[in-house]
Amino acid sequence: MAIPIINNWQSYFEHRDEGRGSSYERVILNDILMEIVQRYGVRTALESPAFGFTGLSGINLMYLAKEGVRVSLEDHDETRLLMIQDLWQEAELPLQSAFNPDYKRLDYPDAAFDMGFCFSALWFCEDLASYLQELARVSRRCIFISVPNRMGLGYKSQLKDYTPEKYPFLRPAHIDPASVISILKREGWQLVQSSLFDCPPWPDIGMSKEDFLRQKLGIKLPQKASTEAAIPLCIMDYYLDKDPGFAERMRRLSFVEKNAPEAFKCIWAHHYYMLFTPQS
Repeated sequence: MAIPIINNWQSYFEHRDEGRGSSYERVILNDILMEIVQRYGVRTALESPAFGFTGLSGINLMYLAKEGVRVSLEDHDETRLLMIQDLWQEAELPLQSAFNPDYKRLDYPDAAFDMGFCFSALWFCEDLASYLQELARVSRRCIFISVPNRMGLGYKSQLKDYTPEKYPFLRPAHIDPASVISILKREGWQLVQSSLFDCPPWPDIGMSKEDFLRQKLGIKLPQKASTEAAIPLCIMDYYLDKDPGFAERMRRLSFVEKNAPEAFKCIWAHHYYMLFTPQS
């Protein structure tokens, strides 16, 4: 969910504590993407825009890079782009990065990438149609687009903070799945798979549970809870081989994801993804 991250993205680079929610989300996303990579033989991928995840920016495809996929990404903030490059250098993984002020143009040849990828970032594109036309042009085998679950309770609660005046660069109309499907269909791409996902046992609150309890509910936490909350949790430790059990610990929390009925996921899941392939 993008609204909290707009104001505090730099803090994640400073303390690298993504919390359990974003940590779980990353592992579930990695599992979905790896299945798609194997199915379609993806060897190259473009993420544009790369900003939108509640946590460290620019590492959504780092797991794929560790598995041999050549990753490129774009961001509209030059300072953040440099910080993203530092993360990839720390992980000793190759990255092609580029500054893109508005995403109206993706400066690559036709069919340059096996997969086009966008996670919770469509609303940062100034012109949705132009962006999707370009993404369709530079993608060859598949396009993966994820948007916040607009029916979810978490999305509705976080959107209360939104006004066009306060967030002029955020465009909620752009995350309408029907619009995305329609535009890509005109560009010769068909929807082949879609699903609600990121459905953990907790709601989508867009911040740590400790901050939520303190700031939103006015609950003062005991000292022990505050101390436990101070232990950082971040997938970068997994990517740097410092925490090899990280992914499996997160997967143990997926019992709601695996067993909840669709009606429940409609109000509880945090995201919805769409997978497109060229029309045959």
